[in-house]
Amino acid sequence: MGFKRLSFATAAALMASTSAFATNGLKDGGIGFQEPVTPVMEKLVSFHNGMIMPIIVGITLFVVILMGYIMWRFSEKRNPVPSKTTHHVGLEVAWTIAPVLILLVMVVPSMQLLYYQDVIPESDMTIKVTGNTWNWEYAYPDHPEVESFISNVIDLEADEKKGLSAAEIIAKIDARSDEDVEAGRLRLDGKPYLLAADAPLVVPVDTTVKVLVTSSNNLHSFAMPSFGIKMDAVPGRINETWFRVNPGKEGTYYGQCSELCGVRHAYMPIEIQVVSKAEFAQWAANGGAFTSQAAGLNVNGAVTTTAAPK
Repeated sequence: MGFKRLSFATAAALMASTSAFATNGLKDGGIGFQEPVTPVMEKLVSFHNGMIMPIIVGITLFVVILMGYIMWRFSEKRNPVPSKTTHHVGLEVAWTIAPVLILLVMVVPSMQLLYYQDVIPESDMTIKVTGNTWNWEYAYPDHPEVESFISNVIDLEADEKKGLSAAEIIAKIDARSDEDVEAGRLRLDGKPYLLAADAPLVVPVDTTVKVLVTSSNNLHSFAMPSFGIKMDAVPGRINETWFRVNPGKEGTYYGQCSELCGVRHAYMPIEIQVVSKAEFAQWAANGGAFTSQAAGLNVNGAVTTTAAPK
């Protein structure tokens, strides 16, 4: 009851403050990386655009030109008597050495980036993420006043969606009444369908956050593209990753479970709201709400409020 209560309470408070956040990273028709907002993702994009992509384009152009020349030079018209050459020592050496040299050029910056991702700097706060079937549970060990909570996708029940298009499903979710919202059946309110969560993870900007990732049942993967993190959630094991959102990058960011985990794998969104340090302190002091009072659900499902912790 505690997990669900705080989940709905947090969501209700966040829905009221949604207008304060911008949806970042997602672009209709985008084919590249999402906007990088952490040092790790900035380095990933720089490494990809500055080294990997030029190498890929260069090799592709070389192969295309070489294949075109071969098809022209060694066509049946120009070579009525086919060559019986079985191998060429020079070519064998060249296409062995060339890939090795390319890999040697790539290995140093790639290992430096891998080390930068893997070694967690001294953290300012810790968050524990647990993958369930099929939702996420978030806990703040450094903030005992915030009870751990479950984060679910904002969606309709399966029987309500039968025969409806995606647009009709979205319209039906957004048509929910205030009473539905109070009971935990939330509206999207402009958020992307199947990426919006009823209880987002809230973190402060410009703060080094260590993330402990595990699972209560089967394999999941906690991934946030704009942050440059993707960490497997393995039952019985705690994996670690980290991020630090750059100053001025407050907003709402979206990710998904990135490990095929079962029938509702597609319904495990990750929504992270990055706020100022002052807003986060207020949110934590209020027990996980952006209001001056901490909201909750009583045993009858009605919204109640209690004074925020001092």
